[in-house]
Amino acid sequence: MTSAPSRAHSFNAAAARYAAYRPSYPPDLFDAVEHLAGRPLAGARVVDVGAGTGIASALLAGRGARVLAVEPGDGMAAQFRRTLPHVPLVRGDGNALPVADGAADLITYAQAWHWTDQRRSVPEALRVLRPGGALALWWNIQDHDASWFEDQTVRVARFLGRQDETRSAAARTDDLTTALAFRRDRVRWSRRVPLDTHLANLGTHSAFLVLGQERVGAFLAEERAELLKVFPDEVVEESYFVDLSVAIRPADGTGTGPAGGA
Repeated sequence: MTSAPSRAHSFNAAAARYAAYRPSYPPDLFDAVEHLAGRPLAGARVVDVGAGTGIASALLAGRGARVLAVEPGDGMAAQFRRTLPHVPLVRGDGNALPVADGAADLITYAQAWHWTDQRRSVPEALRVLRPGGALALWWNIQDHDASWFEDQTVRVARFLGRQDETRSAAARTDDLTTALAFRRDRVRWSRRVPLDTHLANLGTHSAFLVLGQERVGAFLAEERAELLKVFPDEVVEESYFVDLSVAIRPADGTGTGPAGGA
């Protein structure tokens, strides 16, 4: 089995494809973040950790947040700087944030929290957040209620020899540390994309990136033929929900109470 560090680093060689094909996030997500965090994004000091190519950073900045991006990967950081030259970026990760104590109103992890060691990333978040600041974690999860996607999930699992990584990432939201009290929400959205964009997005997931290009290319060609049976016009309707978890840093820096919310 490929190690987690190898999978995490695999994105660097595919940064341009990641930026081009990965889905974005809907405006309603940021409304939900503001609601659960108890403050507007406009003017907030936001540390976006595992910022990647800047998909979330750009949207946060677009809401008026003062964003500092944190990204460990060379390729992803280079793509971020090409895409968002006006947004400050520092190199690092959530296990050792290169940010001063109490500097952030909000820390965000878009598709990135599961790459951290929570024994280290939780204390780091508490250190960097001001009292009353919030930690927001979210994942785009494709909706398995669509029968065609459920069928694709089975084919992907068969190809990889294990459970689909997207479903595994969703499950990790249920393993959040008890050191913080999380409130949760789910935001549904969808996008219509060309079939080849859908397949290219699939190929940017780490489980595929660590495999040989010839093997992955053969699978994606077979998958294209399968999807053409469902989408003969070569336009795919992808339905998502964003799985959001937000915790507030209390004045004493510790978590209080059980997780709750929607």
